Amino acid sequence: MQRWVGRVALVTGASVGIGAKLSEDLVKAGMTVVGCARNIEKIQKASEDLKSSNGSLYAIKCDLTKEDEILAMFNEIKLKFGGVDVCINNAGLAHAETLLTGSTEKWRNMLEVNVIGLSVCTREAVQSMRDRNVDDGHIIHVNSMSGKRIITSPAGHFYSASKFAVTALTEGLRHELRDLKSHIRVSSISPGVVETEFAERMTNTDMAAKLYGSMKCLETADISAAIIYALSAPPHVQVHDILMRPTEQVS
Repeated sequence: MQRWVGRVALVTGASVGIGAKLSEDLVKAGMTVVGCARNIEKIQKASEDLKSSNGSLYAIKCDLTKEDEILAMFNEIKLKFGGVDVCINNAGLAHAETLLTGSTEKWRNMLEVNVIGLSVCTREAVQSMRDRNVDDGHIIHVNSMSGKRIITSPAGHFYSASKFAVTALTEGLRHELRDLKSHIRVSSISPGVVETEFAERMTNTDMAAKLYGSMKCLETADISAAIIYALSAPPHVQVHDILMRPTEQVS
């Protein structure tokens, strides 16, 4: 991680879960981290707690379903820090909506955050890098095992579709960057069950507790370590996709 010391990383969905842990680890590794979320109080608190670290954490309020807020965020990053060297598209959500009875509004919300918001952030981050002749930047998508296979539960099928899109976007981006003869790398991190607030938001507290109690789940530190591994690879090595699941997870 030494070559990333002092450089700028954007982490979306940085207030809780994987994003919060990753932001902390990147700051401790010496990076300037911009953490964005709709509610930034926890990021601001983490920034205070990390003041003695090698790097720093800066919070920006941003709703990823609103393109004008994303563009304003990138403009603020440009004015304060020059631009983005690493963009980690961590924000994502799921609603328990089946294909046959699901809410159009909830479907649209999943697409707006998991696919469109991710794509807008990626486009703007790559443009920021190219504007400054940054040829060793890195785009990382926090994907899911649900972007690789279809689970039996109908409540997860539309969410899976949004994550299959992320899988396609990762490979498409690799091709487009290669066509430009760019050395900006792209990686996808695809975890199985991680013990965070994710399942509670998708279903309810009791169902989430039952899921998390059924096995030794992945922890946020495990996902952060995988992302840092991808970032730490030599510039000629693209860690394209890391699939990881709890040892006890069935699918």
